[in-house]
This record gives sequence, C-alpha cells and structure tokens, in this order.
Amino acid sequence: MFDPKAIDDIASRLSEAVPPGLNNLKEDMEKSFRTILQSALGKLDVVTREEFEVQKGVLAKTRAKLETLEKQVAAIEQSLQETEDGEQKTEDSE
Repeated sequence: MFDPKAIDDIASRLSEAVPPGLNNLKEDMEKSFRTILQSALGKLDVVTREEFEVQKGVLAKTRAKLETLEKQVAAIEQSLQETEDGEQKTEDSE
C-alpha cells in the first residue's frame, strides 16, 4: 500500500539526522527506522488514492441525487399544501 521508496527515503533522512558521533550505528538505525515505519504505516487504516477518488465520485453522485430528491419532495409538499389550501377554501365557501 505504501511506496517502499518513500519509506526508504524517510528512513534515510532520519538516519542522516543522527549526530556524526553515531555514524557507526547509522546503517543499523536506518534498517530499524525502515522496519518501524513499515510496521507503523501497515497498521494504519487507510485507502489508496485510487480508492479515495472512486469513493469521492460515488459521494458526488449521491449528493447530486439527494439534492434532486429533496427538490422533488419539496415540490410534492408544495403541491399537497396548495391542494389542502384549495380544499379548505372550497369548504369555507360552502
């Protein structure tokens, strides 16, 4: 799921931040960083960019459909209200 090159790059940058006096440990630390990063990132509940974009599209379509349905319901409610108002006027005039 995560790009191994990105993990390697982060691990490398972290190991480069190690003080010069600990350079003999740099390679071991870089391996440890890489392992820790892969483990931590693997536990995250995330989706790929492609999955995200698909869900974003589904949400946009659903939102558009919802807006259409809301307008239809409002029109039906308005029509019912007008019908009820018309019936009441007819009853009142009798």
